[in-house]
Amino acid sequence: MDRRKFLSFSAMTALVVPAGLSAIDFRATKPATWTAKKVEDSIKALYGDVKLVESDVKVKVPKVASSGGAVPVTIKSGIDAKSVAIFQDMNPESTVCVFTLNENSVIDYSMKIKLKATDTNGGNGTVTAVVEGKDGKFYVGKQSLNVAQGGCEG
Repeated sequence: MDRRKFLSFSAMTALVVPAGLSAIDFRATKPATWTAKKVEDSIKALYGDVKLVESDVKVKVPKVASSGGAVPVTIKSGIDAKSVAIFQDMNPESTVCVFTLNENSVIDYSMKIKLKATDTNGGNGTVTAVVEGKDGKFYVGKQSLNVAQGGCEG
């Protein structure tokens, strides 16, 4: 591909891609979910009173994390979804993040989150993922873990 074609293609892509993206600012539209202390309260603030169905949402975390500074988390699901929200019960506020999905989205996320081991929680906690299906149902997956207090990596 010559330089001129590449530059014109890049310019067209830069104009078209942002027009196809849209996202909901959940921090502005659902502020109570970001200050809720319990996972149940965060879910209620984000989605209202919904029934959670335990099906086809896989949450993967290590059984024991040597440090809470960067705990790897993987979320996978084959559900045709509108949004994915991730929560945890070890930090003061339980909501971690919320993703708005489009029709071509694949739920296969990997990230690292910070989890605080305290005397209150004993380093034990749970990471929860809620998938809002396009069918109007809310699906949930959970995985428990232990974060070592004062582990090798502090």
